[in-house]
Amino acid sequence: MSRQLPADCFSEIFEYFENDKVTLRSCLLVNRFWCELSVKILWRNIWSFIHRSDIQLKIFNTLISCLPNESKQLLSKNGIFISTSSTWKSSLFNYASFCKVLSIHEIDQMIKRVLENHQFAITSPQSLDYNKYLLSQEILKMFMNEISSLKSLEYYSERSKNENIMFVHLSETKNCLKDLTKLKCSSDIYSEFFFQLSQICHNIQSLTIEFKDIISNGLIDLISLQNNLKNVTLKSEDKDGTEIIVSSLTKFSSSLTKLKIKGYYIPLSFIAMFTNLQELVLSLELSGFYDFNQLQYVNFPQLKVLKFLDEYPEVEVMIKFLEINGKNLNELYMHNNDKILNLIIAKFCPNLKSLFTIFMDDEIENLKLILNNCQYLESIKIWCGDYYLNEKDFLEVFAKYSPKNFYKLEIFYAYKVSLEVPSDDLENFFLSWKSRIPQKPLSLIIIDKYSDFISLKEFGVWTE
Repeated sequence: MSRQLPADCFSEIFEYFENDKVTLRSCLLVNRFWCELSVKILWRNIWSFIHRSDIQLKIFNTLISCLPNESKQLLSKNGIFISTSSTWKSSLFNYASFCKVLSIHEIDQMIKRVLENHQFAITSPQSLDYNKYLLSQEILKMFMNEISSLKSLEYYSERSKNENIMFVHLSETKNCLKDLTKLKCSSDIYSEFFFQLSQICHNIQSLTIEFKDIISNGLIDLISLQNNLKNVTLKSEDKDGTEIIVSSLTKFSSSLTKLKIKGYYIPLSFIAMFTNLQELVLSLELSGFYDFNQLQYVNFPQLKVLKFLDEYPEVEVMIKFLEINGKNLNELYMHNNDKILNLIIAKFCPNLKSLFTIFMDDEIENLKLILNNCQYLESIKIWCGDYYLNEKDFLEVFAKYSPKNFYKLEIFYAYKVSLEVPSDDLENFFLSWKSRIPQKPLSLIIIDKYSDFISLKEFGVWTE
């Protein structure tokens, strides 16, 4: 007799598919029980795949079907009718209650596109903006009423026009937002939004600010009233106003553990005050590192992850910084092609588990040095083609010198080349890998940037 797994086991298994929307959507069709489990996970962050127009319309229709009767009556009274009458029927689930992430901008844009594409039967003489306002208010009111504990809120001003979408005044908002832990917003959102949020939310742990021409009144108050801010992302293309936001973070000098900065005019010297920083990610042009030299002698004893996504500081500054902080790093991402820096990584970063750096075609010995010195290394990303490492040479080096815990190799073709990893070289590499002691499965990923699409080929090598 077949035995059914307990419900909590199924629930635990389904959680592993949280980022695999295709699999979750397939699970919807298996049976009622699987559908109930997967739909809750799918709707946690429905905005992650809303950009497809067909999916967008389905999500919109589903939300309309979830509206309470009084909202549907209000829309009808104002001459707004859904083109598909089935959307007025009650929905199978209370989908809105499953949402843990709410994107105000995505809701606004979704409604706007549906209206512009005439997917409504509208007899109202009112303008498109007014009809959009009515729909957004009823949908947001439903979310505020149905979501018992929202975890993440995103509110970015529209790129072409800064429109204020009012919802924090709703009576249902306080209960919905009281446990908010993640906020992503533009600096120019209307002041009332920040003032109201300041009265409700005091436990935001992750904050992302996209700086605009205006820094709204209330944003500083919102930041200062938080109790335990841990993760901050700052994005700026304009220096005006960034200093006041940066100064407001002083309160969190000991609690902040993750900091990401993307922009051109955010000063970096303030980073020194975050003594418990564990992750630092910088995505800057070269000019953005003008004051990084003030950090070269600072000790960050908890720093585990360091990423320079674009440019990086001067080599002399990086040498001193890694001499002090390199021994603590588990992950290093450097978009660099400096041979000296690769030698410095080998010397000062012995505890790395994950590495991205660039090796030129004459740096095979530097690669060996890193593999020998970084004995905890588990994964590495390598550029190939033209001026970079030869595939055959580095595959031989990896098979012979990679540390015992190594399991993931990414080969990235950054420029358009005719070269690909020859099948004979791959076969020899796999055979060599299979004879390694200790035996360990390998994930080999090959990414070709200049295909008609980015091809991702993954090979699993398993040994008995």
